[in-house]
Amino acid sequence: MSNRKILVVDDEKAIRNMFEQAFIRGGYKVRTAASAEEALELLKGEKIQVMFLDLNMPWMNGIDLCKEIRKDFPMAIIHAVTGYYSLFELADCREAGFDDYFTKPADLKMLLNAAQDAFEKIDRWKKR
Repeated sequence: MSNRKILVVDDEKAIRNMFEQAFIRGGYKVRTAASAEEALELLKGEKIQVMFLDLNMPWMNGIDLCKEIRKDFPMAIIHAVTGYYSLFELADCREAGFDDYFTKPADLKMLLNAAQDAFEKIDRWKKR
């Protein structure tokens, strides 16, 4: 599983670290970014197919980031993570191209299951 990379984007360092440690323990290679801009720069040099993006970030939010990522990575599996839940935001997430939506504090076991499901889906697509 070491070639399976996950990108975690969150402006809160504690959240990035917690997600990173959980995914590493799950056997994944993890890249982190503290902002949307940092994530976009990182993606210029790396192909990452599974991502967890915070929605509420300064400058560019997670919804706009998802839209930008979709332009270059249409087959990526992108998950929204937020501490602020609303039905309006959920509809915006679907429209932006998110594959799933998690609220903070996120259950790490649920996030690990989501990552595993995402990589299984990618593997199925590759076999077609």
